Amino acid sequence: MKIDVLTLFPEMFPPVLGQSIIGQAQKKGLVDFGIFNIRDFARDKHRVCDDVPYGGGPGMVMKPEPIFEAVEKVKAEPGARLVLLSPRGRIFNQQTARELAGEQHLAFLCGHYKDIDERVRSLVDRDISLGDYILSGGEPAALVVIDAIVRLLPGAISDPESANCDSFETGLLDHPHYTRPEEFRGMKVPEVLRSGNHAQIKQWRRRQALIITRQHRPDLLERAALSPEDSDFLKEN
Repeated sequence: MKIDVLTLFPEMFPPVLGQSIIGQAQKKGLVDFGIFNIRDFARDKHRVCDDVPYGGGPGMVMKPEPIFEAVEKVKAEPGARLVLLSPRGRIFNQQTARELAGEQHLAFLCGHYKDIDERVRSLVDRDISLGDYILSGGEPAALVVIDAIVRLLPGAISDPESANCDSFETGLLDHPHYTRPEEFRGMKVPEVLRSGNHAQIKQWRRRQALIITRQHRPDLLERAALSPEDSDFLKEN
């Protein structure tokens, strides 16, 4: 997979993209990153990429010329799809991450300042928002989306089954997890997890996921695929 990033702050990316699962995915040849500094496409000697908004008002607006040239360079390779991190976008979730992980070439445009020039949107294939809050720019949002995508690439995680049962993959929040020691400061690992009875463990985990989801994200239950046994358990507990 090829992932390009168009940004005014390219130095923000290498420290993160070289670490953890993303870094390992690069070493395995699963993903290749290109980081493009939008300022490199500005034509004036000061490499100015923003200007005051037409009509007045606070803040600065990213100029269209350098963005268009940067995008045109990236899109010179057939099949590249431009993703804009924007409050107008579809709220990012695990389903969107899976959709994007199926692409061969993605380019993320990171806005900054008050906004980008509206004409830039004619280049955009997809808008994505992380939620109803404001960041200083699109860079942190791009890193979140990239991390979610890369970990889904086949081979990125050594144990694929671990990823398949993460929160949201089943439509529910994940069940509780424990490791050694068996007792810590008076708190013990549930006996069922030490029983060796895999059927009981599976049932316990499913029921715990149902309880945790109801406590913390009841909205997920409204669209989760629940079995009759799940529904009965929730009614009784």
